[in-house]
Amino acid sequence: MASEKQLEEIYQRRFSEDIQFRQRMWKLLCREFFQKYIPTNSTVLELAAGYCEFINNIQAGRKIAVDLNSEVVNYADKDVQVTVTSTTNMAAIPDHSVNIAFTSNFFEHLTRDEIVQTIREVRRILVKGGQFLVLQPNIRFCQQDYWMFFDHITPLDDRSLSEALETNGFKIKQTIVRFLPYTTKSRLPKGLFLIKAYLKIPLAWRFLGQQSFIVAQVTDQA
Repeated sequence: MASEKQLEEIYQRRFSEDIQFRQRMWKLLCREFFQKYIPTNSTVLELAAGYCEFINNIQAGRKIAVDLNSEVVNYADKDVQVTVTSTTNMAAIPDHSVNIAFTSNFFEHLTRDEIVQTIREVRRILVKGGQFLVLQPNIRFCQQDYWMFFDHITPLDDRSLSEALETNGFKIKQTIVRFLPYTTKSRLPKGLFLIKAYLKIPLAWRFLGQQSFIVAQVTDQA
């Protein structure tokens, strides 16, 4: 896992040019797609929140952003509780205190051991029946560009990620094998109207989707 200083430098280099577009895009994605998975009275936690594009735009009773980079406090809205820590050790988050956990484009930055530790921590903090929503680049569909980012470590597809979840206390409730394109620099339509239309045409996902979306649910508690 990269250090805090490295994370800050990577974020600035990678996202500085399209941060405003990404904020608008995530507002649309949350409203038109992700919100249906999240009751508005629930406690929601975003792992590796970064610019807080998801957690700022989702409606929930309580919102928590977790990130190793302390700069996250500069991007979280006032109604978002920020915890600066590694996802492999979220001791500040009590057991069984979160209804929904979410992460996007994160696990590829971790080693296999860190992925397992993170999944176990998520299971610990989720209530019984709580859900883990994962948006993840799928190596099967973006293998040519998967390594375009220097900090990518572990290749994953929907099958390997599902296995990691299922062997650590989760059951898979839903898998969209092909959902969004790989990055905002790829073939995702740039206009918000086009993105909204894309979300309503699952057939298009089969041709343009390079990321998988998985909904996993806690089955019991240790």
